[in-house]
Amino acid sequence: MRIPKIKIPKKYLKIGAWVLGVFLVVCIALGAVAYSKREALLKKMVAKAIAKADKDYGLEVKIGSAGFTGLSTVKMTNISVVPKERDTLSNIGELSVGVKLLPLIFGNVKLSEVKLKEGFVSVVLKDSTTNIDFILKRKKKDSTETKGKVNLSEIASNILNQVLYKIPDDMDVQNMIFKLNDHDTAKLSFATVATIDGGDLKSAINVNNGEATWHVDGHVNPGSKELRFTVYADGKKLELPYLNNKLHAKISFDTLQTELKNAKYSGDDYKISGSWSVKNMLINQPRIASNDIIVQSAKLDADILVGQNYIALDSSSTAYLKNAQIHPFVKYTLGKNKIYELKLNAEEQDAQSILDAFPQGLFESLEGLKVQGKVKYNLNFYLDTKIPDSVRFNSTLTPVNFKIVQWGKTNLQKINNTFVYTPYEYGKPMRDITIGPSNPNFTPLSAISKNFINAVLTAEDPSFFTHNGFVEESIRKSIAVNFKEKKFKRGGSTISMQLVKNVYLSRQKTLARKAEEILIVWLIEHNHLVSKQRMLEVYFNIMELGQNIYGIGEASRYYFGKQPADLNIGDGLFLASIVPKPKASMYKFMADGSLKPYMFNYFRFMGNIMARKGLTPGDTSGYGFYNVRLREGLRRYLAPDTAVVDTSAFDDDGDGLPVVIVHDKNKSFFERLFGGGSKKDTTTNKQAITPADTTKTKKQLRQERREERRRQKELEKSQQ
Repeated sequence: MRIPKIKIPKKYLKIGAWVLGVFLVVCIALGAVAYSKREALLKKMVAKAIAKADKDYGLEVKIGSAGFTGLSTVKMTNISVVPKERDTLSNIGELSVGVKLLPLIFGNVKLSEVKLKEGFVSVVLKDSTTNIDFILKRKKKDSTETKGKVNLSEIASNILNQVLYKIPDDMDVQNMIFKLNDHDTAKLSFATVATIDGGDLKSAINVNNGEATWHVDGHVNPGSKELRFTVYADGKKLELPYLNNKLHAKISFDTLQTELKNAKYSGDDYKISGSWSVKNMLINQPRIASNDIIVQSAKLDADILVGQNYIALDSSSTAYLKNAQIHPFVKYTLGKNKIYELKLNAEEQDAQSILDAFPQGLFESLEGLKVQGKVKYNLNFYLDTKIPDSVRFNSTLTPVNFKIVQWGKTNLQKINNTFVYTPYEYGKPMRDITIGPSNPNFTPLSAISKNFINAVLTAEDPSFFTHNGFVEESIRKSIAVNFKEKKFKRGGSTISMQLVKNVYLSRQKTLARKAEEILIVWLIEHNHLVSKQRMLEVYFNIMELGQNIYGIGEASRYYFGKQPADLNIGDGLFLASIVPKPKASMYKFMADGSLKPYMFNYFRFMGNIMARKGLTPGDTSGYGFYNVRLREGLRRYLAPDTAVVDTSAFDDDGDGLPVVIVHDKNKSFFERLFGGGSKKDTTTNKQAITPADTTKTKKQLRQERREERRRQKELEKSQQ
């Protein structure tokens, strides 16, 4: 089919040519006028900018000279910025800035070229002031003037666009120094040389006058919202002692890489796609671990979503630790009430790869462990700060044909046989305790009173025989309580976790130790390495039940002069009550050896729970509260008519057990729960310690004790 030609009349062509010609003539004329007046316009703009800086920010800005060196390039010399009544913030010898004309027509300032020679930016911190306070003041003023709701997605888009638009196509920075003076105690200096040529970024940063040389190399393409760069140091790890001191930590790495792949709107959300990776990162921070932890290889491919009132790491993101992968979802929502969400999803993968992915130095007992099979993991956490009791927490580690083929540093089945347990106090070992028949205080589970077993299980871990090491509901409640109290008040540990913590791990309270504790509990419980009965037996023989009193064998003799099998319901409830704070045990007794009245509420509360479960008969008189009596040999160490312990030092009570009783003024959890320790008690306690109570010397007291023991032995012989 032939398309017919359309002929345009010549008169219309002439009209179009005239219009275009006139437009070009006008543009040329305006351009000529603007060009001829550009110096005057520049001076006017500079004066306006200086006035605005003084009015809005309190900055004294001086510029030695300013003029055009090309069609769109401005050169300035001797620029200084000094905040009022503060140290000089910046001084630049020579600065040339070029802008692109086309974006400028539409009101956007896009830099085409930046050249800088001999300058510095110096941040000075003195007392409670800095020379960048003007930024904070301006932000505060802006926030009070802003009306309506803040849209985070718009803010993210604007900030990123502003940052990218300020990256020039070409850049040449020579000897630009960035300084930080922190209260005259720590000084930092970064002397920078950097270039951008055709998008390629090259830089060298001299840290603290030759202390180290850093490099930031990469490629930038601001127009396409793409950039990538690598950070590394010459001949050493990249680290900053100043930052390490501030964080009370040591952090260093070989290389750090980052990449911005794209940034655009996805519906109403602003989506930023990028990646971050690190090689051989070393971390040493006392709260994380007591030793160096090395992350050999880690990477995060991230999709960050910024909505109107939230920011989130999308579940399409992937985190890599060596050959292990996990998909994280993290969301923080702003509003009348803040909402925190965390989800982790590790698809089924090789179990050994998971173990190998953990940072070096993280574990003390599992290092060298070899396994077979696969595992997968899921975690779901949701906390609405307005209703913390509704917190959601679910965590599941699922094994698939999982098998342990080689132990690491520690054989996790060692507690199935006789072993030596060493309790620690304040980081120091107390004494070695043999957990086995050779120890006369060791008590088999079958020889321990059910009254004690049931009381401790009811108070500490009611579902011990049915759970697999963890109780999610207990952890969930602990999160809610600790959030409301704004401190760590309640733990979610099971007996399995307490046993692992004491037997297999150090006493250091670090995140690394907690992580290893959780993993060991899972390995023992899910692989049935130790029976529940044996775990409970070991726990009862190592648990702290007083100052330097460990195990039910020692405790039953120490407090009551009984064998563990002979403990009644009252004895069992008392011992269960001191598990959270065993060193405060003697504080619960009055001078005649009976329990302080406030303990009655605890006995009734716990006894009723046990009675409802059929673990003990119902008792309206307090489940043996009135039958609990501290053995007579210990009563004399209590101050008369009070529950305050005589603080004289005692080494031995004649029964082979140490007598070390302390006055603990801190109330236990149950004392706070049931109202123990009133002001009246406190007053009495203070009055009880008088000079008359301490007139005897320690030597006299020891002689009296020896004489008392001699009389008791003679009495026992006469009875025989």
